[in-house]
Amino acid sequence: MFRRLIRTSNNLKLKHKLLISYVLVVMIPVLIIGLAVTGYFRKQALDNAIGQTINNVEKVKSQTATLLRVPTDISNILMFNNELKEIVNKRYESVVELTSAYLAYKDFQEYKRLYREVAGIRFYSTNPTLINNLEFIPVDKQTKESYWYQKALQTTSIGWFYIPDKGDNPVHKLSLVRKVPFAEYRTEGVLMIVINQDELNGLLRQEPFETLITDEQGYVVAAKNTELVGKTLNELDFGVDLQNQAKGTLEADFQGEPSNIIIDEISPGSSMNSLKIISVFATKNIVKDANTISMIGMLFITLVLVIALLLVYIISFLTSNRLLRLSKHLNKLALGDLNVTSRIDGNDEIGQLSRQFNYMVKSINELMTQVVEATEQNNQLEIAQKEIKLKMMASQINPHFLFNALESIRMKAHIKGEAEIANIVRLLGKLMRKSLEIGSGKTTFRAELEMVRSYLEIQKFRYGDRLAFQIHIDPEVEKIYIPPLIIQPLVENAIVHGLENKEGTVRVNINIRLVEEVVQVCVDDDGAGITPERLAEVMQFLCGPEEQEKSRIGMRNVHQRLTLTYGEPYGLQIKSVYGKGTEVSFTLPAGGDQHV
Repeated sequence: MFRRLIRTSNNLKLKHKLLISYVLVVMIPVLIIGLAVTGYFRKQALDNAIGQTINNVEKVKSQTATLLRVPTDISNILMFNNELKEIVNKRYESVVELTSAYLAYKDFQEYKRLYREVAGIRFYSTNPTLINNLEFIPVDKQTKESYWYQKALQTTSIGWFYIPDKGDNPVHKLSLVRKVPFAEYRTEGVLMIVINQDELNGLLRQEPFETLITDEQGYVVAAKNTELVGKTLNELDFGVDLQNQAKGTLEADFQGEPSNIIIDEISPGSSMNSLKIISVFATKNIVKDANTISMIGMLFITLVLVIALLLVYIISFLTSNRLLRLSKHLNKLALGDLNVTSRIDGNDEIGQLSRQFNYMVKSINELMTQVVEATEQNNQLEIAQKEIKLKMMASQINPHFLFNALESIRMKAHIKGEAEIANIVRLLGKLMRKSLEIGSGKTTFRAELEMVRSYLEIQKFRYGDRLAFQIHIDPEVEKIYIPPLIIQPLVENAIVHGLENKEGTVRVNINIRLVEEVVQVCVDDDGAGITPERLAEVMQFLCGPEEQEKSRIGMRNVHQRLTLTYGEPYGLQIKSVYGKGTEVSFTLPAGGDQHV
């Protein structure tokens, strides 16, 4: 029986053993004791929390009334402000006259500067000659149909509303709204004083529980969690209709959790409506204080811990015995015995480790074999690299000899008065030297065009009047980095194929321009052109997987380097009209870190 119990334990995962021990020895007894005593303290903890929340709501109510008294006093002053009366009722003949009146009136800005409770002041008027300057705003159809505007026109009392407008200059804050009649002009307007949102939220920031202030439409005008501002009570998951709920305390599920909700109202002086203060606290956050019962059950918990300790000791003994056997196998492996095999039974974590140990020994043997093979390959590779270096050193002799020979020829031609031949030899040497120095790095448009110009001068020497060329580049493009040798092959292609089957002069134009953060490179000629069928074959070759045409290898190389460096949209584009000429172009991004 005992052996069967041991075998069963060996087949269980270690975490299952610990969980079973915890449930049988710790969890069940502690739950029984905790639930019995927690129920005793639950009601007292909730009553204390409700009392504290009511006091906090009264404090918020008092502070809010004090904050709202400032905009109320400002609205009382502006009700009888003669300058305001004149500026909103005067019919302006020109924009200049209206602008002068706006600039002369500083009261709104002065109140905003003096009182941190005020975020802004607006006046909505039906005067058609006014222009919206964010302070004096002509009433449009959307404003007339808004709830707060219609309520304001019904009485001269103060209204407190959250303004959820969607115009060009939205408010999205709690605002004082009040009708201002002008009896002598038989007109009226609506004054709006926008409350500073940070000041409102600051009243609730130190509250221990989630606290909201809402207007009569149910919009949240201030909250401890500022992300709730602007939402309506219907959007929040309270589980009850708080919009029509009277003052008092109730229980509900807030966001799926049982909670207590305290509701109160504040009606500032001379107001047509009131604001509602709502404070919510989750029941579980209060009853956790009942954990003090742990002192009462200390005697029982001590007994449970002793039993748990004994059970853990037994399990650890059985586990450590098997781990010791596995440790011996590891020691043999560490000493270099690669034929060791672990035979620890069981399907728990230790049994899995034993099997993984055997897999590890097998993998080590395979890796050692691979290392030996890789070492042999590396030795062969080093020998090959040394041979390549020797060949590269030898290949450097020929270019130096060639450059020296060309320089000698140029000097001889210059001494004998052959200036044109001397210049062509100089350009040829410069072109060859640049080609050998570029390697696989990057160059600039300026350096690339120097090679292109040298190449064109040499071809001009060959073909004489049959070739004419023009190069244009925007100055801001010259220092941008590009892959080397991407323009010269296009120019070479234009000359070679442009002069075919055409008599007279062939013009080659190179234009490089910066257009909206994109560099446009275009090489065109007025040579013989390409037939549509031949053009389709060329485009297929450029994008194909194999180099089949020797005459197009340069262009194919340029196309592949452009697409590999910048992406598919930046490859070559070819346009040609047979008998009229050919245009080869591509674009490059001008932004990023590509400048010198």
